[in-house]
Amino acid sequence: MKHITIKDIARELNISVSTVSRALQNHPDISERTKDLVRDCARQLNYKPNLMASNLRTCKNTTIGVVIPELNHHFFSSVLDGIEQAANEAGYHIVICQTREDVQKEIEAIHTLITTRVAGILVGVSKQTSDLQHLKEVLDSGIPLILYDRPCPSLKCDQVVSDDYMGAYNAVEYLLQTGRKRVMCLTSSMQLEVSRRRYQGWRDALQHYGLPAGEDGVVECDTRMKAIVDTPLILQSDNKPDAFFCVNDDCAAGVLHAAKILGVRIPEDLAICGFSDAPICRATMPMLTTVQQHGAEIGRRAMTKLLSRLDGDDRLPKTEMVPTDLIVRETTL
Repeated sequence: MKHITIKDIARELNISVSTVSRALQNHPDISERTKDLVRDCARQLNYKPNLMASNLRTCKNTTIGVVIPELNHHFFSSVLDGIEQAANEAGYHIVICQTREDVQKEIEAIHTLITTRVAGILVGVSKQTSDLQHLKEVLDSGIPLILYDRPCPSLKCDQVVSDDYMGAYNAVEYLLQTGRKRVMCLTSSMQLEVSRRRYQGWRDALQHYGLPAGEDGVVECDTRMKAIVDTPLILQSDNKPDAFFCVNDDCAAGVLHAAKILGVRIPEDLAICGFSDAPICRATMPMLTTVQQHGAEIGRRAMTKLLSRLDGDDRLPKTEMVPTDLIVRETTL
């Protein structure tokens, strides 16, 4: 499809390119009739302004780069909604770079955003990210950087994340208060700070109630398919749990599916709790108890922090925790 420019509009209306440009910028020297003609023509031709070029002309950079692990993931899409709303309200536009949890794509996206000199960058790091050199390059370039959701404590920049520790602690404490004695933790790779914090919440809740929290109570399992495979093995072992605390809702849904096939009664014989409150929680039978993250609020706060930095805020970087809520449904008593 041909990219429409102001030259095409000028040719269509038989007026000069400069007149089209000034009409689109609502210049006072251009009559309202001409402005209306230009705008109508622009809509008919599906004209899209070049934001980068516009930024150069006006000397104000209004483009924000957003690096996101997965666009089709409920939580990250809600974060993006919050970012976009706050950006639009402040007169900024966003450019989205999806990494699909691939650290190499993340590095390439960061380098592209630095090269194009966006005003600021918001990043949700991939599961694979361990070397933070590309993120340090953003800071070295002078472009404000905000991390969201997945914290990197060693990086000196603002970060907005869920309170993963307390979310996990409260969920496991609830399971224990409803009579559960052995709560299995299904987690992501401990390379992720998010995983470590949720694991720590699980561990500390068990220890607070005088229960063991050893390695035999932890399994690395963070997808629905792996949970479907692993759950029968866990439930048929000598030390089977009476509850699962899962690192995400897809994993919890996999546990539920496998347990039902085995004829396990939910929640009478086995309780299940997820994390995030994705739509799948309300689609399962029974519906899943989970820890609700407030993705849109995380996105809004992250963008607000970035806007503050763009306005000259030079205070020391800080990490902001967004509280979670335990949503009790039918997979727990």
